Amino acid sequence: MPDPTPGSTPDLMRALVIDRLGGPDELHVASVPRPVRILDEVLVRVIAAGVNPVDAKTRAGRGTSAAIPSFPTILGYDFAGVVEQTPYAAHPLQPGDRVYGMGRTPRVGGTYAEYAAVTSMSVAKMPASLDFAHAAAVPLAALTAWGAVVETARVHDGQRVLVHAGAGGVGQFAVQFAAYFGAVVTATGSAANAELLRSLGARHVVDYRAERFEEVAGGQDVVIDLIGNVADDTGTRSLAALRPGGLVVSVPTGAWPTMREDAAASGMRATGYVVSADARTLAVITRLIDDGAVRVHVDREFALEDGAEAHRVLEAGHVRGKLVLRVADDPA
Repeated sequence: MPDPTPGSTPDLMRALVIDRLGGPDELHVASVPRPVRILDEVLVRVIAAGVNPVDAKTRAGRGTSAAIPSFPTILGYDFAGVVEQTPYAAHPLQPGDRVYGMGRTPRVGGTYAEYAAVTSMSVAKMPASLDFAHAAAVPLAALTAWGAVVETARVHDGQRVLVHAGAGGVGQFAVQFAAYFGAVVTATGSAANAELLRSLGARHVVDYRAERFEEVAGGQDVVIDLIGNVADDTGTRSLAALRPGGLVVSVPTGAWPTMREDAAASGMRATGYVVSADARTLAVITRLIDDGAVRVHVDREFALEDGAEAHRVLEAGHVRGKLVLRVADDPA
C-alpha cells in the first residue's frame, strides 16, 4: 500500500524527461508527479544520478525502450541520495541515511529526477569516503563489472585477463576488480588513458589506435569485452587473444549476435552478461571503496537541465569513467 505518512515530501518534482523517442534534444526538465512508495520500496531524494550508455540507447529507441509504459518517461538507473521514506519503522534503512543504488527504469520512473522509488533490494548505504556525485557513478557500472569479472568469469590469482575499454565507466571497475583478485590485467585504451589504466591496476596497456591487441596480448584466460563488434570487430578479434578454451564475457547486448557460435568454432567459450541490482553485492563494493582498494573516476558533472548535453558527450565517446547529473545540492 502507499505510504500513509508522506510528511512534507512534495507531490510534484522536477525531472528530466522525454515525451518521445529520439535524439538528445528530446530531454527536457518538467514538473511531474512524485513517485508513490509502495510495498518494499524506499523513497529516495536524489542528489546525483549516473549517466549510462543504456540511457542514451533507450532514449534513441533501442536499449530498454520496449518496456516504456507511457510518456513522459524519466530515464536513469544510478542514483545517490537521501532516504525519505521506508517500508516500516525498523527497516535497516532509515530516513536521512545516505544511500546509493539502481532503479528499474523504464518500468518505473528513473533517477533523472528529484525523487525515486526503488526496491529495498537495490539500495545500500553509500561509501562514507565518497561524495554524492562519485557515489552516483558506481552502482550500474560497478555491479556490471563485478558480475562479469567475479561472478561469471570467476577471475582468480595468476590468470591473464584482457579488459576492453578499460578507462570507461564499467571498464574502470573491471580492471580494478580483476587486479584485486590477483589477475595479470591488460587493458585496451587510448595512449592518453595509459597512465590512468596503470593506476587502476593494469599491468599492460594496449593503445588500440597503434596496436592490434590480438597480436600483442595473446594467451589470455579471460576477455572482458565491453565493446563487441560495433567497433572494429573487437568481439570476434578477442577470440584470437585467448588461450585454447579461454572465455569471453561480452557485456554490450546485441553487439555480437553470433558470439557463441563463433567461440565454439574456435575452441573457445563465450557468454553475455546482464547486470542485476543487488544491494548485497553493492555493500561488498562499498567496503572495497572505503578500504581504498577501489577508486571511482568521474569525468564530468552536469546540471539536471543540461542532461541533453551529457547525452551528447556520452554518445561522442571517449568518456573517462562516468558522467553524472547533479540533481540537487549536497545536504548539510
